[in-house]
This record gives sequence, structure tokens and C-alpha cells, in this order.
Amino acid sequence: MKVMTLIVGQLKTNCYIIYDKKESDCIILDPGDDADYIIHVIDSHKLKPTKIIASHAHFDHILAALELQLAFNIPFLVNRKDEFLVTRMKSSAKHFLGIEVDDPPKINKYLKPLDKLKVGNYRLHIIATPGHTPGSVSIFEKNTNILFAGDLLFAEGSVGRSDFKYSDPEVLRVSLSKIMKLPKETIVYSGHGEPFTLKEFGKYWYN
Repeated sequence: MKVMTLIVGQLKTNCYIIYDKKESDCIILDPGDDADYIIHVIDSHKLKPTKIIASHAHFDHILAALELQLAFNIPFLVNRKDEFLVTRMKSSAKHFLGIEVDDPPKINKYLKPLDKLKVGNYRLHIIATPGHTPGSVSIFEKNTNILFAGDLLFAEGSVGRSDFKYSDPEVLRVSLSKIMKLPKETIVYSGHGEPFTLKEFGKYWYN
């Protein structure tokens, strides 16, 4: 499985293009902004997006979703528990960054725990990892031991914010405990920053 990392938007969100190098189909994960750039990269690699998925629905992970929906005529998927954040996308971008943005994407399907999404010959397993937001999910590919963790955890032991009104630090801790049961060689691609392994994260993690 191949992963391209595109750093987009003012908050430097990692947008991931996930694909099987033997096939042209790909999945777009967390298109936080800069739709034209994302489209250019996909077209230049001759890839064909099949869906857009969000690890969670904070505005900096979905700002480009509508434009990509329209450009490629593909569905947008997010966990139902984060639907309220999709509807708040415009006001959140205005509040945190002082910018006017396009309308939020239309949700075509809800991501559910235990869902499996096909990309080429690989299967992406959806894992519920709430805490940062109620509907946060992580995406795990077990044959390559690759985990897309959204804003659950970051390099050097950092974890996602849990001080929003809808966040829950105890639930976040439970989600981290769940993820730490995956193989230690798992490579983690987070919503921001560089990739790392669970073994490296474990040096900072005290359950």
C-alpha cells in the first residue's frame, strides 16, 4: 500500500492519498484545504479517487471535501457522531482562522466501527477512537501495519486536544489504550506532523 502525504491549509493538516501501486483507485483521507493542489497531485499520478473519508470532522480536515466531491463525483464519509461538526464547518473556520470558506460537504455515508474499506487489494479497518471528538476514527491496514490516527496521537508522545465542550479526556485515554494494543511496529500517520511507530510513541505513553 502506498501513502502520499500532502500538507494543506493554514494548520498544516496531513491529507493522505492512499492507494495500491498496482491499481489506479485511491482514497482521499482528511482533505483539510487546497483542493486544487490535491486534484493536481491525483491527476499527475493518474489516480482515480473512489471516496473521501474524514478521521474526524474538524474544519481543518474537511475544508476541501466539497470541491473534491464535485470534481470527482465521489462520496464523503464520516462517523455519524461528528455530523454536528460538519454543519459547523463554516462558523468554525471563521472563529479559529477568521476566514470565509465554501459550504460543508454532503455526507453520503456514515463510517462505522468495524467497517472495511477497499483500496486495491488492501482493506482499511475502521476503529472507533473517540475523545478528541465524539466521532473520531482511526484507520488500520493490518497487512502493512499502517495506522491513520487523525488527531488521536502525534509524534513524541503528544495526544489530541480534549478540552473542547464535546471532548472527553477519559474517553481519549481509552482510545489510546486500544490503539497501543496494535503491533509495536505499526507506522502511524497522524493528522499533523511526521509519521512514527507505536514503539516510539510507547516511550512516552503511560497507561
